[in-house]
Amino acid sequence: MTDSPTRVLLVDDHAMLRAGFRTILETQPDIEVIGEAATGAEGVQLAQQLHPDVITMDVQMPDMDGLEATRRIIADESLSGAVAIVTTFDRDDYLFDALDAGASGFLLKNAGPEELIAAVRALASGEGMLAPEVTRRVLQRFRRSAAPAPTAPTPAASASPSVPSLDRVPSEPFTGREYEVLALIADARSNAEIAAALFIGEATVKTHVSRILQKLGARDRVQAVVLAHRHGLT
Repeated sequence: MTDSPTRVLLVDDHAMLRAGFRTILETQPDIEVIGEAATGAEGVQLAQQLHPDVITMDVQMPDMDGLEATRRIIADESLSGAVAIVTTFDRDDYLFDALDAGASGFLLKNAGPEELIAAVRALASGEGMLAPEVTRRVLQRFRRSAAPAPTAPTPAASASPSVPSLDRVPSEPFTGREYEVLALIADARSNAEIAAALFIGEATVKTHVSRILQKLGARDRVQAVVLAHRHGLT
């Protein structure tokens, strides 16, 4: 008996692009496209009806943009799917707004087919994925803003529903090995690459990653990187 395929919802107002994504993804036996939406509002509605594992989300769409649709999907506790923003526009405001909205991935539409497939698989496994072009900007942004946790609680209004508040610090100290793993996560390494770099098994890496996410209160690796840089942990 094989595992069920990853169920994907495509949200983009360009029918030809959706058709291209469907063609690419459905070449893979472990991926199934279960629906398409042409607006953000339709995307939210279909996500609630179909409960996909991964949603690819455009930003600029009629009716409701992809950032607001992402916020609504992530805020819906009945949904567990991960959102990957896939956009033509390599803009910092889109990138950081997407992360604050709770997106677990950010890709540009000029990415190759293999990057789209890899992103869907990464998000389905809880790893998250950023386009190589934007990873360095994420790290630079949060290195600049990293500071010790405030002594007084941060007002609730400053935190989005999907991203832990800025005064959140690790619930327990990291071990030396967890710091090493976190640094490699921040360098956009996969579990296999981390295992090779540290001469440990992938199962051990997964255990360390799970512990890191738990201690940071992060939903996935992308949030872990954001929080770690906000607190100067990497």
